[in-house]
Amino acid sequence: METRNKLKILNDPIYGFITIPNELIFDLIEHKYFQRLRRITQMGMSYMVYPGAHHTRFHHAIGCMHLMQQAVRVLRFKGVTISEEEEKAVLVAILMHDIGHGPFSHAMEHSIVEGVSHEYISLQFMEAINDEFEGRLSLAIRIFKGEYPRAFLHQLISSQLDMDRLDYLKRDSFYTGVAEGNVNSERLITMLNVLNDQLVVEEKGIYSVEKFLLSRRLMYWQVYLHKTSLVAENLLIRTLKRAKYLVNKGVDLPCTSPLSFFLKHKINASSFTSDILKKFAHLDDYDIVSSIKEWISVEDTVLSELSRMIINRDLLKIEMSTEQYTLKDQISHIREAADKLNISEEEAEYFVFAGSVHNQAYNVQKQNVQILFKSGEVKDIASASDQANIQALSNKVTKYFICYPKWK
Repeated sequence: METRNKLKILNDPIYGFITIPNELIFDLIEHKYFQRLRRITQMGMSYMVYPGAHHTRFHHAIGCMHLMQQAVRVLRFKGVTISEEEEKAVLVAILMHDIGHGPFSHAMEHSIVEGVSHEYISLQFMEAINDEFEGRLSLAIRIFKGEYPRAFLHQLISSQLDMDRLDYLKRDSFYTGVAEGNVNSERLITMLNVLNDQLVVEEKGIYSVEKFLLSRRLMYWQVYLHKTSLVAENLLIRTLKRAKYLVNKGVDLPCTSPLSFFLKHKINASSFTSDILKKFAHLDDYDIVSSIKEWISVEDTVLSELSRMIINRDLLKIEMSTEQYTLKDQISHIREAADKLNISEEEAEYFVFAGSVHNQAYNVQKQNVQILFKSGEVKDIASASDQANIQALSNKVTKYFICYPKWK
């Protein structure tokens, strides 16, 4: 009987050839829950600004696994003991870290599923797959949750200098064409070490860390928090909320079966059962786009107009400021929208709204990046760096925005 070769090699545009290291990883990648990530956009609505930003969570997860392979290899070379079981578990954990993302990445968390984070859903997926795989993911889940005593393994997955961030900055930079995010991930990984089971960066890598933090700040302002992306994502959230409102009022909206279920039911963390998880696994970007295309033709003016704006990229106007916008700033736009669209002022608030965004490249209060000096001394990057701007990057910067229709 012919056996299937599971030690495949993938060709990635960022890193070149990526090797699938073992049969467990291959079987997880082949699993339908993981294959769903091919249909989940990595950067949500950012393609409205950067046309190349159509890469998926699947790309990202494979890239993270590749970087984790490099990190394990570097740490072992430096004398850090990592067993084969720990290596396999940490590769599984980083591969699965984003498996719970919903359509367009973050929009679901703020619209048709209430207060359920993608991290929570990722853990539910991992535990469900672990049951199928007869407990072979148990150690990976412990590391993912930060319950394994060797803290550095969790820090490689989730910290302020982890394989997740090293991949998404470099990958998103590549697909958007924004060069500022192109961090030297190989150099940063080469400078990693472990001291007292905590992840540290050797002194020689301090400038690479500075570049990484600065790149993260610039990518947030230029890409992730780009004003057009903000408008598009907020429109998507409001479109889904309006659809859910109408369905709960008894309106029969045309949409796909998976999306229909989540529009009809109130789903939160306490009601997110294994049956709900299976239904969530059928939901992806295609459900949202195909349904929104249908909603352009519905009788409800609000849902129809919101859907048209997204599909035709005829977005709202956005203004940004360092000062917070008030209801007084919005009221004239609300009244104008109500008059132009012949809807109530309450309904017009779907098209006129204010909010805020935050950018903090480095948080000195959370899982600090530690620099290991040749003397053996360990310092936080904010105090170890001779660049004053690193300390500045730890300050949270808030910008406020207001959105309203632009009438022709």
